[in-house]
Amino acid sequence: MIVDCGIYRAGRRTERAGEFTEALAKARAWDDAFVWLSVRDPSEEEFGRISEEFGLHPLAVEDALKAHQRPKLEVYDDSLFMVVKPVRYEPASDRVSLGEVMVFVGDHFVLTVRHGEGSAPDQVRARLEREPEMLAHGPTAVLHGVADAVVDHYLEVAAELQTDLEELEAEVFSPDSSGSRDTAERIYTFKRQIVEFRRATGPLTAPLGRLAGAGPFGHGVPFVHDASQPFFRDVSDHLLRVNESVESLDRLVSDILSAHLAQMGVRQNDDMRKISAWAAMAAVPTMIAGIYGMNFEAMPELDWPGSYPVVILVMGGVVVALHRQFKRRGWL
Repeated sequence: MIVDCGIYRAGRRTERAGEFTEALAKARAWDDAFVWLSVRDPSEEEFGRISEEFGLHPLAVEDALKAHQRPKLEVYDDSLFMVVKPVRYEPASDRVSLGEVMVFVGDHFVLTVRHGEGSAPDQVRARLEREPEMLAHGPTAVLHGVADAVVDHYLEVAAELQTDLEELEAEVFSPDSSGSRDTAERIYTFKRQIVEFRRATGPLTAPLGRLAGAGPFGHGVPFVHDASQPFFRDVSDHLLRVNESVESLDRLVSDILSAHLAQMGVRQNDDMRKISAWAAMAAVPTMIAGIYGMNFEAMPELDWPGSYPVVILVMGGVVVALHRQFKRRGWL
């Protein structure tokens, strides 16, 4: 459905236009104006009307309808198409969820399409309308605003993940930790969320590098002002920090999982040594009792009155000696 449609001239909103066809015609009638249309989870019929009016490329339209795209930047004859993936993190459930925002930039228009959770376009619109000097740069300012808002939120999510991972690390290495299988499952689930987070941050490096005009990514993108490159370069630097943080989190959670599995192995070895020690102490009395319980008539000391207490003392002495020996070696 259409969330909002407005005409912006010289950085200020002139009116709220309910019908995007009329708004686009007005924006193209002025040199310093553009229309900003926001759509959420559009139907095929609804988006078909929009794409026909804005002249969008069929491949970009297909991507915008099907969603579940990797972050990317595509340049077509009549428009620019960029995909970013906003991220939400729920600390209570340790769950990372991805949304999806597509941005079309063309002649006197910018179109934002949102799928799933997240409110990046709405937040960007509200912020840019309070900064008309930024919005005066046209659709480029909207493209930068969306990318900047999404990447800045990545930094917040990375910080929250870092905090929760430190708590999980303290729990794993706590003396009271039980080392149960549930702990290993929690660690693996946390690692899976980091992988999900990386799906949003990693592929975005190349599109932002291209917009920043840095290195092998070229020196400019159609429909984007060259003067905006320093601003996109700043967003790209923030994304680099996010990716470094994600890599660090991934390595740390892998180390925690390995340490936890090693802890479980050590505890299992300790348990096996204790079990073996008690089994050895029980084996000697069992052996003696088994021999004297075989009901043979010609056995030594059967007729000696003191044989019973002597056997009991021998069994007790052997058990005590074994217990002291195992205690000295740390098995008990």
